[in-house]
Amino acid sequence: MATIKDIAEKANVSSATVSRVLNYDETLSVGDDTKKRIFEAAEALEYTKYQKKKGKKTGKIAIVQWYTEKEELDDLYYLSIRLGVEKRAEEEGYGIERYFQDSLFEPKQDIEGIVAIGKFSNTQIKQLVLWTKNICFIDFDLLGQKLDSVVVDFEQAVYSVMDYLTGKNHQQIGFIGGQEHYAKETQTPPDKRSILVESYLRQKELYHGKFFFIGKFNVTSGYQLMKEAIHELGEDLPTAFFVANDALAIGALRALQEAGISVPEKVEVIGFNDISVAKYVYPTLSTVKVYTELMGEVGFDLLMDRIDSERQVAKKITLSTDLILRGSTS
Repeated sequence: MATIKDIAEKANVSSATVSRVLNYDETLSVGDDTKKRIFEAAEALEYTKYQKKKGKKTGKIAIVQWYTEKEELDDLYYLSIRLGVEKRAEEEGYGIERYFQDSLFEPKQDIEGIVAIGKFSNTQIKQLVLWTKNICFIDFDLLGQKLDSVVVDFEQAVYSVMDYLTGKNHQQIGFIGGQEHYAKETQTPPDKRSILVESYLRQKELYHGKFFFIGKFNVTSGYQLMKEAIHELGEDLPTAFFVANDALAIGALRALQEAGISVPEKVEVIGFNDISVAKYVYPTLSTVKVYTELMGEVGFDLLMDRIDSERQVAKKITLSTDLILRGSTS
């Protein structure tokens, strides 16, 4: 694992600044450019699988991120996927055109294909497919529309958490989740984690709607939702929370600490994604490891497979996850 000093040297900032940024210290005043350098350094230092290949550029691809650059800093899941795509593209000698949600997407004539990261509305999907048939979606299952996709096995991921918590005889299990939105549209994509957790708890006769809290997928929302849970539930606060992403979980941990509720002695917390920051917060965060960098690499390779073979049949690749236990569980 990279140290804070390693990250500081790569991002050209002090170790103290790295520590405060990785812990989402709201009292620290630094620009988004600095945060971006730190987060990208933290993610990049985890990538050790490939050796960089040398050679002249052989082509160019577009990476379409469904987040804005600022939103990407609030949810490092999609940042990590993008960096995985970019690393493979660089290794294979491909140039990159980056497009974020708030940028004007006008692909250049020399772009050979698109890697689309995140969730897209039907209108956006039709627009992307009009530009090229060589496209791969990451973290969005579009096999039903005969489009290449790379996804996570959410059922396996969620059940691994719930089996762990019920196996420890937790009878009151809470859930903190987020609601995503397509750009400029009222339509919202469903969150599989929330659906699967509710279904699991109902089967075990452990479901209580009052233990579910939904907001946005960022640290501030996690903090506010846990404060709400503490205030509303009092002594009835669940003894364990499954939190839909690590940013939410980091905020939830802060709220518990401020309220004097010890973690994991009184409340256990498990996040989702295993972003690089999860290793640096206190207590260190137990979480579901999603191999985001591998998702990006596989997405790029699947796009190359379509381009090279001129394949017309769509493929979907599903990646497994691992439950990583750290200090926020006992």
